[in-house]
Amino acid sequence: MTISTRRALILFLVLTFGLVTGPAASFAQKPPPPPRSGDGKPPPRPGGGRDVNESTPASSGARVIIGEVWVDNWFKLYVNGKPLLEDSVSYRTERSFNAERFKFRADLPMTLAFEFRDFMENETGLEYIGTRRQQMGDGGAIAQFKDASSGKVLATTGNDWRCLTVQAAPAEASCARERNPDTSTAACAETRASVPDTWMTPGFDDRAWPRASVHSARAVGPKDGYDHIDWDRSAELIWGPDLKKDNILYCRFTVVE
Repeated sequence: MTISTRRALILFLVLTFGLVTGPAASFAQKPPPPPRSGDGKPPPRPGGGRDVNESTPASSGARVIIGEVWVDNWFKLYVNGKPLLEDSVSYRTERSFNAERFKFRADLPMTLAFEFRDFMENETGLEYIGTRRQQMGDGGAIAQFKDASSGKVLATTGNDWRCLTVQAAPAEASCARERNPDTSTAACAETRASVPDTWMTPGFDDRAWPRASVHSARAVGPKDGYDHIDWDRSAELIWGPDLKKDNILYCRFTVVE
């Protein structure tokens, strides 16, 4: 082999090796993917987890209080007769299972008044209407309130709350099998209660309202944001007596020291 031939061969080998190893070296220098949790999902965002919305609604009072609420599907909260907070996810959203954590000011005694709603496409109380998944929905709610300074639990949902079912439907479970469900039929009829506009105020007499029905976690099937809250042992899942038929509820409790 001549010198010129040998040099040509060496040059060829150098160029070939460089083309093969160049891209591999570049790939090795790329940053690693972000760490993932044990369930294969990205780590929760700072400030409460991926299913907890945190806020500080405008309010006034001597006490600073932290409230935590999970509802299937939606709520609006009044404190001492004034609106304080609505669920950050619209009531019209199916499978809205986020939790809310919020800090506010109030004076004691403090009347907590919730409007709870389970998702329904129309007054029949059904969801996924017109699909193979057409069915009755089911509700459930849990809440707790703590003194922000001491951490003392001031109130938790339970049987001592008063809850009135304002709208219930359908009248019969067979409604879920109807092709065109409508409240004009006996099976899909709704029941509504008349409630005065002052139902959320401290002076409203709720003694005629039934006590809240307590339901097990197995019956409600809480998920998503529910698991991101450290619930006190006394906090219970409540709703009306029928998780599937009771769609709109008004619930009240007065906190005293």
